[in-house]
Amino acid sequence: MVKITDVARHAGVSPSTVSYALSGKRPISEETRQRVEESIRELGYRPHAGARALASSRSNVVALVVPLRGGVHVPVVMQFAVSVVTAARRHDHDVLLLTQEEGEDGLRRVADSALVDALIVMDVQLQDPRLPLLRALDRPSVLIGFPALAEGLTCIDLDFTAAGELCVEHLAGLGHRVVALVGSPPEVYVRETGFAQRVVRGFTAAADRRGLASSVHPCEASPAAARRTAEQLLRERPALTGVVVHNEPVLEPLIDAFEQLGLRVPGDLSVTAICPDELAGSLRVPVTSIAIPSAEVGTRAVELLMRKLGGTPVPEATLLTPRLTERASTAPRRLTQ
Repeated sequence: MVKITDVARHAGVSPSTVSYALSGKRPISEETRQRVEESIRELGYRPHAGARALASSRSNVVALVVPLRGGVHVPVVMQFAVSVVTAARRHDHDVLLLTQEEGEDGLRRVADSALVDALIVMDVQLQDPRLPLLRALDRPSVLIGFPALAEGLTCIDLDFTAAGELCVEHLAGLGHRVVALVGSPPEVYVRETGFAQRVVRGFTAAADRRGLASSVHPCEASPAAARRTAEQLLRERPALTGVVVHNEPVLEPLIDAFEQLGLRVPGDLSVTAICPDELAGSLRVPVTSIAIPSAEVGTRAVELLMRKLGGTPVPEATLLTPRLTERASTAPRRLTQ
């Protein structure tokens, strides 16, 4: 590992001069500065974070705010986190992961401490109480998710309204006339999490537009809840032939429950989902699905943030177009149904 003393020796200056060149704490001649910078490049020296911060008045740290609230599916959240960390490292930034539910107070504490240069905020609610502070902070931020009113903010996400619509359009195109959405856990809807609300909006709008009978069913993230939901659907909607699932943990248990209740997938019941591709493709019956583009969203969120840190204007809203992959879980409705 190259040390500051190695740089000093190569440049023919003292270690303190190298330190001054990095930190800017004392003036040095332009010739000496260039000689030091050339030695740093040639030797591949990487100054530690403290030196970089002194030189730039920045910490080179981004806060990723991911409150692990009830109903949050941690594996998917961690996919977003990994993509943010990976992209941030490409820009020579580290990531401070904040998972406690602290709301506005937590954001203010981190911002006031000068620990971070900028923030990426997840699990955005339609009426998110953190928004006034985010608009007022002197540090740039990017939201993964959209509140009801996004003016003055920078937001990116999958177009979940279009995703809900696309699932219904796929089922309607196969001739299904009675459909249901098995959605996120109830607490996700109670706190009006944006992505869940938008799936419902898109699902309902497309079903109404197509003249389909439809219903929405929040579901706890457990096999027992999946079984109860399947039983309820068959009791209340005996003509049901199409289901959209937006709740990763219950996808497989729900298919199992329907089949235990006498409905074969896709012979009697077509199932679509909004979930990671690797989950949809790995099930006993591979599921037609719209992918959660966690890698793309995380990477682009970091890129937006870096542009904001550099003073470059960015779009306020970035919505990624959903893409549906057909697999073995959907088929045309049987005419006898």
